[in-house]
Amino acid sequence: QVQLVESGGGLVQPGGSLRLSCAASGITFSLYTMGWYRQAPGKQRELVATISSSGSTDSADSVKGRFTISRDNAKNTVYLQMNSLKPEDTAVYYCNAVFRRIEYWGSGTQVTVSS
Repeated sequence: QVQLVESGGGLVQPGGSLRLSCAASGITFSLYTMGWYRQAPGKQRELVATISSSGSTDSADSVKGRFTISRDNAKNTVYLQMNSLKPEDTAVYYCNAVFRRIEYWGSGTQVTVSS
């Protein structure tokens, strides 16, 4: 049974930091491109950042310079370090795993940026 379990979300003030984690089980983690997506109320889900099996990363322009994605294949975990958070970063953040045509999603973790 495949599971992607996100953690680390919460309430943070503008300018603050959070680190999200996504622990994967039931997959050969090292083969998968891992990603973080987010969905704000009333908006479509959007890509935040991805990291390939080889470690190449990509991120949305809106988070470049503030968010960093990384992975630890020994722990089957992908991380999203979020710095300089803004109110517009408020959303449910979802972990994603893709290998060829196989795709899995986590259930999400809420991030709220507010004073």
